[in-house]
Amino acid sequence: MANIAQAMRDETATPIQRGLKEALYGGAISFGLFFLFIGLRTDQNISNELILVPRWGLLAIVVGLVMVVRFFYVAYAQPFMARQKIVNVTSGLLPDSVATRFFRLPYFIAALVIAVALLVFAGSLDGIFGPALAGYMRFFRALAIIYALASVLFYFRTFISAHFSALGIGVLVAYPIVVVLVLTLINGSMASGFQGSLKWVDNFGIQILIYVMLAWGLNIVVGLAGLLDLGYVAFYAVGAYAYALLATHLGWSFWILLPVAGIMAAFWGVMLGFPVLRLRGDYLAIVTLAFGEIIRLVLINWREVTNGAAGISGIPKVSFFGLMSFNVSDPNYIAKVLDIAQSGAYYKIFLYYLILGLALLTAFVTIRLRRMPVGRAWEALREDEIACRSLGINTTTTKLTAFATGAMFGGFAGSFFAARQGFVSPESFVFLESAIILAIVVLGGMGSLVGIAVAAAVMIGGTEILREMEFLKVVFGPDFTPELYRMLLFGMAMVIVMLWKPRGFVGSREPTAFLHERKAISSSFTKEGHG
Repeated sequence: MANIAQAMRDETATPIQRGLKEALYGGAISFGLFFLFIGLRTDQNISNELILVPRWGLLAIVVGLVMVVRFFYVAYAQPFMARQKIVNVTSGLLPDSVATRFFRLPYFIAALVIAVALLVFAGSLDGIFGPALAGYMRFFRALAIIYALASVLFYFRTFISAHFSALGIGVLVAYPIVVVLVLTLINGSMASGFQGSLKWVDNFGIQILIYVMLAWGLNIVVGLAGLLDLGYVAFYAVGAYAYALLATHLGWSFWILLPVAGIMAAFWGVMLGFPVLRLRGDYLAIVTLAFGEIIRLVLINWREVTNGAAGISGIPKVSFFGLMSFNVSDPNYIAKVLDIAQSGAYYKIFLYYLILGLALLTAFVTIRLRRMPVGRAWEALREDEIACRSLGINTTTTKLTAFATGAMFGGFAGSFFAARQGFVSPESFVFLESAIILAIVVLGGMGSLVGIAVAAAVMIGGTEILREMEFLKVVFGPDFTPELYRMLLFGMAMVIVMLWKPRGFVGSREPTAFLHERKAISSSFTKEGHG
């Protein structure tokens, strides 16, 4: 009876009353969750003693934000979404969608004008608004640019959807050129444009593409073959250390060591595959997790070869097929050969196109393999291993080829990572990296190359954007470091995406084999949404 009475009171309560109630509940829960994480911080005093530093103000701000967001969601967002499903009695039509109301032409023009104005006066923002407000104006400029780009995507969504792959590749190819040209126009010189592009090409281009390639490699094992691998970072480490050791000791070129690193990673993929042939599900995940930790511990303890926790430094850079070098002291340095100004941006732009080519190679091979008998065997193995055996498919070779192929692309990415960094150490290959790569595959939609690429851009690019939000120090204090909270935001984004799109960003795709008509199927009709 008490439950029935409570339900009746909830039905008769107004949205604002329900919002206030839910806001109080949300505030209490967030206070309990964040009390130790945000409210208290460990530090050392002058006597080198561990002390607790309270941060009640920051805790109050976070709890208040949770309460405000929860209130507006229950009081206004939920009723609005319910009204969107009610047909208009007069017209017989549903109301305009949220996107149609949000992306209107006047708003787009206003955002474009604001973005252009703030870009023109980019060098004078500190003088006009002061150092404190200049950070907010830069953030406001970024929001205006994002809104303008989102509006363009919305207005041309039909054309973009029909030609998404070609447009995506075109945007990726043009990205460094556009960045250099825009920064040249802002700063007034080509040299400043190249120098300013370092951060955008490296952190937002190369970094994202590395994770795209890693996620596409893991997608072969998890998304296509259905084998849960929690130790994928081990193959990444094998590729990186293979290139680092052979390049520093033997002096071999990157172009020779790139396939060598892939072959070595594939070999260890087969070595992992043999012990787990009879394992499935949680047991398989535990063994692969242990394999990743074994590789990391070997790298730490085998000091005679790997130099232990100190890592390997002085790794040679990649050359342009031996024709041009990116070392300033070399006689065939690219600036000397082409008779252009010296800049460190040339190497980063070259690395960007190199990892872009490797990522596209990964996608091409994956697509081709999916259409071959081995790819269809992977998908059959993923859906039902017993039925797969009954059809005469050799599950042993099917599993081993999946592990070897996925590991090979992880080795390619590892060798590129070592060449890019010039230094490798076991700290770069912890379990957290495997978890992030797997999360990208799951969020993007297992088996979907496009969805995984979008998930990598959103997750990795989003964490990099946090480094640019210096204006948050004005709100939360000078000791606030936004990038330290990237994993918290990463987890929140995962929860939101899983609630909004439980089967990933792309929940449907075309099957590899069809009878009469090629037709995309919903992931609701496939096991666990793998497609």
